[in-house]
Amino acid sequence: MAYTKQHSIRHDLHREIAGTIGLLTDEQDFTAMRRYRTFHFDDHESYLRQVESLLRTRADEGRHTAVALFDPEEYAEFCAKSCLDPDAPASRTRFTAKLASTGPTLPYEGQPLTELVPELVDSAVREATWEYASTVLSGLGPCATCGADIGSAAFDRASELLLCILDAVGTGEHHLVCSVSAEPETLAAVLHAEGDSTRLDETESLEFTTVLALGIATHSAGGVVMRTSAPATSDRVYGWRLRGDELQPLTAAEVFDAYCTDTESGDIVSPESGVDYTAPPDLGDEGQAGGHTH
Repeated sequence: MAYTKQHSIRHDLHREIAGTIGLLTDEQDFTAMRRYRTFHFDDHESYLRQVESLLRTRADEGRHTAVALFDPEEYAEFCAKSCLDPDAPASRTRFTAKLASTGPTLPYEGQPLTELVPELVDSAVREATWEYASTVLSGLGPCATCGADIGSAAFDRASELLLCILDAVGTGEHHLVCSVSAEPETLAAVLHAEGDSTRLDETESLEFTTVLALGIATHSAGGVVMRTSAPATSDRVYGWRLRGDELQPLTAAEVFDAYCTDTESGDIVSPESGVDYTAPPDLGDEGQAGGHTH
């Protein structure tokens, strides 16, 4: 009886231990890990099936599991810095534990990997974008003319512009995309809002403002495009181009060209039915040049 009770207690505790799985989402990363003797998988598709089966089993047992992106290059660097043998399962376990506390993760809630993987990759891209933009902003230092911190001033201005946009667009569901030209590729951030600035996702808002601030601080080409949906009306698409620290309205034709052009091929794509491409609402004086301008 005592043994049965102790076994039951251990079983209950075992179920309450949360876990994290480091996932190799693409063939290239999977191939990179195959150089390690203790990595026993031969086929990426089979590996994904085994991972999905394990996730389902843990979920059926009532266990919480988070999924993180496993990057072989970061893993090798982690092992080198920590003086660990990269060809050891314990090293992979320690790296995955680090991912659980520092990297983007998603909880497994029964969804297929075909749905989870794109979300996970998107989260990783968003975090990398925010980290890059934040690093650039923090490294700009003080203005040679007035001594103000350039990055901080740009972030304050970006926050002001975001509030100005949300005040101007009014009711409806809004999908905003801020894009800024950068090297080696354009940075983008997405924000969803419902009519006012009090109903924003904190993480999305921070990412959006940081990318916009980067454009302001570095005087880079960029802009904001918004899609607004409201009951019983057509969706409206409109936007602004970034010039210095102000937002200038795009014409309806410019918005149409931007929205209906394939970003990779440059080809024109068919416009959506039931969508109006329009000029944006007036941002007033707040949208004009202001704040730190030198």
